[in-house]
Amino acid sequence: MNLSRTRREEVRVDVTPLIDIIFQLVLFFMVSTTFIATPGIQVDLPRSSAQTIIREKEDLNIWMTADGAVYLDRSPVDWTRLGQAFSKAALSDPNTLVVIKADTEVEHGRVVAVMDLAKSMGLSRLAIATEVRGDGAGKKGDPTEK
Repeated sequence: MNLSRTRREEVRVDVTPLIDIIFQLVLFFMVSTTFIATPGIQVDLPRSSAQTIIREKEDLNIWMTADGAVYLDRSPVDWTRLGQAFSKAALSDPNTLVVIKADTEVEHGRVVAVMDLAKSMGLSRLAIATEVRGDGAGKKGDPTEK
């Protein structure tokens, strides 16, 4: 009777192919990811507790800065060019969303004037962009402050 144990060879798992596949997946996701760049227009948006984010490719983004400048999709525009852009957008798609990103220092009347211009050109979907209220709730000037 032979009770001696036979020595088994140690099994090793080669992880090199696994590392190669993971590296290729990382490269794929890095290349296929789109990065959204924030434009260099400085606008202090009003705060809101709502967290609804609406984004569409065909949106018209209007920035209104505290110094009175108006931008349409990162390009400065005057009142005439803004009306022409609204008219062109209304002709191509009357359901185009106009997103107004007005600084907190912009007068209410100016924002309403842009909204009225968009409506008069045939665009009825309007939105006002806000920032989500964070830890700053209750600061001086906050409308929820009592």
